Amino acid sequence: MEAILHALSGILLRAVPTFLIVIFLHFYLKAVFYKPLEQVRQKRYEATEGARQRAEVSLQRAAAKTAEYEEALRAAKAEVYQTQDKLHRELQEQQAAEMLAARQQADAAVQQARTALAQDVEAAKSGLARESERLADQIVESILRRNAA
Repeated sequence: MEAILHALSGILLRAVPTFLIVIFLHFYLKAVFYKPLEQVRQKRYEATEGARQRAEVSLQRAAAKTAEYEEALRAAKAEVYQTQDKLHRELQEQQAAEMLAARQQADAAVQQARTALAQDVEAAKSGLARESERLADQIVESILRRNAA
């Protein structure tokens, strides 16, 4: 067993420089390779995250401008609809006024026609009365001539 321990101690003694080299290599790589690599990764992450944040802010601004544009568009449409409605009401009022004027003119023409018709009827009645008197006189004269003859 002593030989095994002695062989084992010889192996361990020869492994110490390798162990120290591995430990040195670990710290060396950590300082020279992994630390700058981690810094580059951190900078890349910050740049990527910064770009992502800037894109988010840009999207928010674009959404705000879109909402502002849509609001302005809605306001413009509402104004156009109000103007159209106002013009429509004015046109209806104008048409109603024209219809009232036309109705008044028609009523005046009907009244004038009735008055003229009433005058014509009165003239016809007086003419018929005169004509009937004249015919009656002629009939009486004709009857009296027959009786006198």
